[in-house]
Amino acid sequence: MIIKIIIVGLLAFMIYNLFRALIIMNKNDPNQPSMSKFIGRRVMTSVVIVLLLLVGILTGVITPNPRPF
Repeated sequence: MIIKIIIVGLLAFMIYNLFRALIIMNKNDPNQPSMSKFIGRRVMTSVVIVLLLLVGILTGVITPNPRPF
């Protein structure tokens, strides 16, 4: 259960960084940090999520659906 909570938290963090990059892109303020900083965080968060899912499936903590339909 804890791994699912961590994944949901990481997904929320990823969406937060996506909207932060959107706001910075629209403002175009040179004093703000660059948009690539937030996009990079989003990409790294998605990599961590995929790795957590793979480790969870391989260790048996998360059981995938055996029939997708």
